[in-house]
Amino acid sequence: MATWNSRGLRGSTLEDLINRTNEKYQENGLALIQKIPTPIIPVNIDKATRHITLAYFEQKSTVDYIGAVQGIPVCFDAKECTVDRFPLQNTHEHQVRFMEQFEKQGGVAFFLIYFSHRDLFYYLPFEMFRFFWDRAQSGGRKSFLFEELNPEYILPKKHGILVPYLDIFRKDVEERESI
Repeated sequence: MATWNSRGLRGSTLEDLINRTNEKYQENGLALIQKIPTPIIPVNIDKATRHITLAYFEQKSTVDYIGAVQGIPVCFDAKECTVDRFPLQNTHEHQVRFMEQFEKQGGVAFFLIYFSHRDLFYYLPFEMFRFFWDRAQSGGRKSFLFEELNPEYILPKKHGILVPYLDIFRKDVEERESI
């Protein structure tokens, strides 16, 4: 059983940015995306602050977010990377299977990766991720390099939107439809 402790909150700032973006998209009628909480079983609680300091994950999580964009079902996972090499061990096989099944049902799955040392967000379509995943499963590199990514999927800075992924999402959907 996996454990969680307070040092494991590296991605919480990223999640806050995405949550605020999703609220803005919802306010503007563009998307309805919800954060999927990972159920935990508390083990230690700091009585003074009433904060959980140690817990076990109750079950495996699938993805971080799920919802719909203009009638299109979407699911995505948010990841943070501090270097130009993204380790695939940060993603679990059950998550990949879920995303694969989600796409087979007509949904769109992707990753939002924050390369913190570059201060940029990247939209990684599931198909691109799957290429890297399959390469690793076949004995190849267990990570992918920033330089292997298509620069057209870097999220542009946009005033008022913290993680502006909808424009690149639209590009992803249009490219899928043209195939």
